[in-house]
Amino acid sequence: MRKSRLSLFKSTSMMISVVGIIMIIATIIVIAYLGYSMVSSGITDEISSGTQYDELAELKAEYSNLSVKFDSIKSTYYAGGPDEVKVYNDAKLELTRANSAIENVQSALDAGKPSNDVDSRILFAKERLEAANNAYNNL
Repeated sequence: MRKSRLSLFKSTSMMISVVGIIMIIATIIVIAYLGYSMVSSGITDEISSGTQYDELAELKAEYSNLSVKFDSIKSTYYAGGPDEVKVYNDAKLELTRANSAIENVQSALDAGKPSNDVDSRILFAKERLEAANNAYNNL
Protein backbone atom coordinates (compact mmCIF):
# COMPACT_ATOMS: atom_id res chain seq x y z
CA MET A 1 0.00 0.00 0.00
CA ARG A 2 2.81 2.36 0.81
CA LYS A 3 4.46 1.77 -2.54
CA SER A 4 1.27 2.53 -4.44
CA ARG A 5 0.82 5.81 -2.51
CA LEU A 6 4.41 6.74 -3.16
CA SER A 7 3.99 5.92 -6.84
CA LEU A 8 0.75 7.91 -7.00
CA PHE A 9 2.44 10.85 -5.26
CA LYS A 10 5.37 10.77 -7.71
CA SER A 11 3.14 10.63 -10.77
CA THR A 12 0.88 13.39 -9.42
CA SER A 13 3.79 15.67 -8.58
CA MET A 14 5.36 14.99 -11.99
CA MET A 15 2.06 15.85 -13.68
CA ILE A 16 1.78 19.10 -11.68
CA SER A 17 5.33 20.03 -12.66
CA VAL A 18 4.70 19.37 -16.37
CA VAL A 19 1.44 21.36 -16.31
CA GLY A 20 3.23 24.22 -14.51
CA ILE A 21 5.98 24.32 -17.11
CA ILE A 22 3.41 24.28 -19.92
CA MET A 23 1.54 27.17 -18.29
CA ILE A 24 4.75 29.19 -17.90
CA ILE A 25 5.62 28.63 -21.57
CA ALA A 26 2.08 29.57 -22.64
CA THR A 27 2.25 32.76 -20.55
CA ILE A 28 5.57 33.73 -22.16
CA ILE A 29 4.12 33.14 -25.64
CA VAL A 30 1.04 35.27 -24.89
CA ILE A 31 3.15 38.12 -23.48
CA ALA A 32 5.48 37.97 -26.50
CA TYR A 33 2.51 38.11 -28.88
CA LEU A 34 0.98 41.08 -27.08
CA GLY A 35 4.32 42.90 -27.14
CA TYR A 36 4.74 42.22 -30.84
CA SER A 37 1.21 43.49 -31.54
CA MET A 38 1.80 46.71 -29.62
CA VAL A 39 5.12 47.42 -31.35
CA SER A 40 3.74 46.66 -34.81
CA SER A 41 0.67 48.81 -34.17
CA GLY A 42 2.88 51.69 -33.01
CA ILE A 43 5.01 51.46 -36.14
CA THR A 44 1.93 51.43 -38.36
CA ASP A 45 0.51 54.47 -36.58
CA GLU A 46 3.80 56.35 -36.96
CA ILE A 47 3.92 55.60 -40.69
CA SER A 48 0.32 56.69 -41.11
CA SER A 49 0.84 59.92 -39.19
CA GLY A 50 3.98 60.60 -41.24
CA THR A 51 1.88 60.49 -44.40
CA GLN A 52 -0.72 62.70 -42.76
CA TYR A 53 1.93 65.27 -41.86
CA ASP A 54 3.02 65.27 -45.50
CA GLU A 55 -0.56 65.89 -46.61
CA LEU A 56 -0.86 68.68 -44.05
CA ALA A 57 2.27 70.32 -45.46
CA GLU A 58 0.76 70.12 -48.96
CA LEU A 59 -2.47 71.68 -47.72
CA LYS A 60 -0.58 74.52 -46.05
CA ALA A 61 1.44 75.14 -49.22
CA GLU A 62 -1.72 75.23 -51.35
CA TYR A 63 -3.36 77.58 -48.85
CA SER A 64 -0.33 79.86 -48.87
CA ASN A 65 -0.30 80.04 -52.68
CA LEU A 66 -4.02 80.74 -52.80
CA SER A 67 -3.70 83.38 -50.09
CA VAL A 68 -1.02 85.17 -52.13
CA LYS A 69 -3.34 85.11 -55.15
CA PHE A 70 -6.17 86.61 -53.11
CA ASP A 71 -3.91 89.33 -51.74
CA SER A 72 -2.66 90.22 -55.22
CA ILE A 73 -6.17 91.06 -56.47
CA LYS A 74 -7.44 92.63 -53.25
CA SER A 75 -6.67 96.22 -54.29
CA THR A 76 -8.50 95.75 -57.59
CA TYR A 77 -11.73 94.79 -55.86
CA TYR A 78 -11.44 97.35 -53.06
CA ALA A 79 -10.98 100.08 -55.66
CA GLY A 80 -14.38 99.17 -57.15
CA GLY A 81 -17.83 99.61 -55.71
CA PRO A 82 -19.41 97.95 -52.69
CA ASP A 83 -20.72 95.07 -54.79
CA GLU A 84 -17.20 94.15 -55.88
CA VAL A 85 -15.97 94.34 -52.28
CA LYS A 86 -18.78 92.00 -51.22
CA VAL A 87 -17.89 89.51 -53.97
CA TYR A 88 -14.24 89.61 -52.92
CA ASN A 89 -15.08 89.23 -49.22
CA ASP A 90 -17.36 86.26 -49.93
CA ALA A 91 -14.54 84.55 -51.82
CA LYS A 92 -12.06 85.45 -49.07
CA LEU A 93 -14.46 83.89 -46.56
CA GLU A 94 -14.06 80.55 -48.35
CA LEU A 95 -10.29 80.92 -47.96
CA THR A 96 -10.74 81.56 -44.25
CA ARG A 97 -12.89 78.43 -43.94
CA ALA A 98 -10.16 76.44 -45.68
CA ASN A 99 -7.60 77.80 -43.22
CA SER A 100 -9.82 76.80 -40.32
CA ALA A 101 -10.12 73.26 -41.71
CA ILE A 102 -6.32 73.06 -42.11
CA GLU A 103 -5.83 74.20 -38.51
CA ASN A 104 -8.33 71.54 -37.47
CA VAL A 105 -6.14 68.90 -39.15
CA GLN A 106 -3.09 70.29 -37.36
CA SER A 107 -4.79 70.14 -33.98
CA ALA A 108 -5.96 66.56 -34.60
CA LEU A 109 -2.40 65.50 -35.43
CA ASP A 110 -1.01 67.33 -32.41
CA ALA A 111 -3.59 65.70 -30.14
CA GLY A 112 -2.77 62.23 -31.50
CA LYS A 113 -6.28 61.54 -32.77
CA PRO A 114 -6.94 58.21 -34.52
CA SER A 115 -5.77 57.89 -38.10
CA ASN A 116 -9.26 57.63 -39.61
CA ASP A 117 -10.36 60.80 -37.80
CA VAL A 118 -7.36 62.72 -39.13
CA ASP A 119 -7.97 61.35 -42.63
CA SER A 120 -11.57 62.58 -42.59
CA ARG A 121 -10.38 66.02 -41.47
CA ILE A 122 -7.79 66.08 -44.24
CA LEU A 123 -10.49 65.23 -46.77
CA PHE A 124 -12.69 68.03 -45.43
CA ALA A 125 -9.78 70.49 -45.60
CA LYS A 126 -9.16 69.51 -49.22
CA GLU A 127 -12.81 70.15 -50.00
CA ARG A 128 -12.67 73.56 -48.32
CA LEU A 129 -9.48 74.43 -50.19
CA GLU A 130 -11.10 73.39 -53.46
CA ALA A 131 -14.11 75.59 -52.67
CA ALA A 132 -11.77 78.52 -51.99
CA ASN A 133 -9.95 77.87 -55.26
CA ASN A 134 -13.28 77.82 -57.12
CA ALA A 135 -14.28 81.06 -55.42
CA TYR A 136 -11.01 82.64 -56.57
CA ASN A 137 -11.53 81.40 -60.12
CA ASN A 138 -15.03 82.91 -60.13
CA LEU A 139 -13.65 86.34 -59.23
